[in-house]
Amino acid sequence: MNKQNHLNNIRVVLSHTTHPGNIGAAARAMKTMGLQHLYLINPRHFPDAQAHAMSAGADDILENAVVCSSVDEALQGVVFTVGMTARLRDISIEVKTPREAMPLVLQQAASQPVALLFGTEMSGLTNEETGRSQLLVNIPANPDYSSLNLAAAVQVLAYELSVAAQSFAPSQLEIQPARHEQIEGFFGHLEKTLFEIGFFTTQNPARMMQRLRRLYARARLEQDELNILRGILSVTVEYNARLKARYQQEQEHVQKH
Repeated sequence: MNKQNHLNNIRVVLSHTTHPGNIGAAARAMKTMGLQHLYLINPRHFPDAQAHAMSAGADDILENAVVCSSVDEALQGVVFTVGMTARLRDISIEVKTPREAMPLVLQQAASQPVALLFGTEMSGLTNEETGRSQLLVNIPANPDYSSLNLAAAVQVLAYELSVAAQSFAPSQLEIQPARHEQIEGFFGHLEKTLFEIGFFTTQNPARMMQRLRRLYARARLEQDELNILRGILSVTVEYNARLKARYQQEQEHVQKH
């Protein structure tokens, strides 16, 4: 398989970028390593002359950049999202180094779109954005000074992708991973079901959903598996409705007699 075939399925997603120069420098980093699909979530300034100046000739990357209003829009159609993190979190999902993670990215990108998700310069990924990731990547750095420029982080991951691509061999297994929007539909269905059956009575819904997201992120659900889970949720809701109806009938019978 040609190296470029799977690199074409990789999109770099920058969320709420503050400085346009970082967008341009990220575009330059991408182009040097053969990446071309840039997605921007609500950038503060774009398009911008400083972005073009810092791109050092990667104007085509900037001109074709897709500007999105939300992380879900940016991840539409993606089957595997890798989020960049500079810190450990209280509820962690799997964290790998770029060298460990990029072969996994290429394996998914051999047939489906994948995303490398970078947070804002000041604070990184939000909890919501982290929850959309199936894997986190941390660049090993000086623990006393681990701050890394956004474009430099893009360059590190793009380089590791290029290195991994040199010896990449796609899996022969035919797996159909669930797309981002299918996963989000499942989580909406799951949350609604848990409310209906009263599970959240003694639980913090937001906290519990965050934990469930990270549990299922480790599973990396396939489309068939997702269909099974949604079928279980549908049957659960129907059974719960029948129980409620039966209880209501029993209460009415008691009141009459």
